[in-house]
Amino acid sequence: MLPCLNKKIFGLDCLGCGFQRAIVFLLKGEFLAAFKIYPAIYSLLFFLVYILLNFKFKYNNSQKTIRFLLILNTILIVGNFILKIL
Repeated sequence: MLPCLNKKIFGLDCLGCGFQRAIVFLLKGEFLAAFKIYPAIYSLLFFLVYILLNFKFKYNNSQKTIRFLLILNTILIVGNFILKIL
């Protein structure tokens, strides 16, 4: 896996620390472990799938949904980061 340069240089996790390991856990079928490592994993994957499907099918009100999912993911990622620091 790729090392986190932020953690190597500053000794602190970055906002994305744990994402790679969560993906590996998902591929192994360990869904709870993936969530414990990186709580935003499922909402991020849903967000990416929604955006890709929106390119093909052009959903109505997609901008509002994308904005909501973006805010939700930001809250989850920053919240997880703050909990790791504390």
